Amino acid sequence: MVARVRAGLGCAVLAGSWFGLAGAGLGTIGTAQAFTAYVTNEKANTVSVIDTATMAVTATWKVGRRPRGVTLSKDDKELFVCASDDDRIDVLDTATGKVVRSLRSGPDPEQFILDQSGNPLYVANEDDSQVTILDIEKNKVLAEIPVGVEPEGMGLSPDGKVLVNTSETTNMAHFIDTKTFEVIDNVLVDARPRFAEFSSDGKFLWVSAEVGGTVSVIDVATRKVIKKITFKIPSVTDEQIQPVGVRLTKDGSKAFVALGPANRVAVVDAKTYEVQKYLPVGQRVWQLAFTPDEKQLYTTNGTSNDVSVIDVDGLKVVKSIPVGLLPWGVAISRK
Repeated sequence: MVARVRAGLGCAVLAGSWFGLAGAGLGTIGTAQAFTAYVTNEKANTVSVIDTATMAVTATWKVGRRPRGVTLSKDDKELFVCASDDDRIDVLDTATGKVVRSLRSGPDPEQFILDQSGNPLYVANEDDSQVTILDIEKNKVLAEIPVGVEPEGMGLSPDGKVLVNTSETTNMAHFIDTKTFEVIDNVLVDARPRFAEFSSDGKFLWVSAEVGGTVSVIDVATRKVIKKITFKIPSVTDEQIQPVGVRLTKDGSKAFVALGPANRVAVVDAKTYEVQKYLPVGQRVWQLAFTPDEKQLYTTNGTSNDVSVIDVDGLKVVKSIPVGLLPWGVAISRK
């Protein structure tokens, strides 16, 4: 029996525009530890595999249609890919690059996040306005939770007790209890929220608003927005500044925000919420991922078909890596 749970909802959204130009710098980062980055290429139906030490593509793997969200199993032996147009999740063996099985995902899976235990998987179904809770070992749907219209962003608190989904058209962050699978609160943010990221201490949630052009910082205890971060870049219009991916350092000192067709990643002081710097990357920057040692940050640049590598300590772009057509998601191994 699949559980269904109701959520109280409201509000509307505007549609965004997609444009912008810029490039990425070249270079190297000292002696970097070797990890593996996996990049989904939405229009190529592939995953690009990158060695983070050499910053070069080592393989290209075929997957289902319109791959977007991507994550790794707890032991890094399996790669999970949202094949959005096939309404499934492909599971690849990271040793061979082969699809070994497919999982039930609900319609149009966009993003997902894996429980810290390694199971279940929490999936946003954009076309069905729901979050699917999936037992990946049994390939069994545990619950379907109605949320707002066009759900996408998925965040999980460090203690695993609270799941957050963002709905792009309802303009809300939905707080879900992972024990009861019930929506316990809805927080209104700015237009078209795309991503949700908890701070490592679990006290704050950062939610990007693509059309609103802001990042809302929510106090998790009170579930109130305590700060809205805005961005201003010389010679870049406000319409081009469209925040999407957000990543915070483990020590809570910095946040990195992908600004879409502004072709920049904003570096934000996570204590004062002041923007410290804008780093030029490739065109239409979407998502971000740190290497486990936080020495590098990888960005997916949709319309320039490349990945930018940021030296986190030096706060500079050091490499542009060509990948497949329309790179979207990125996940990096933990070893």
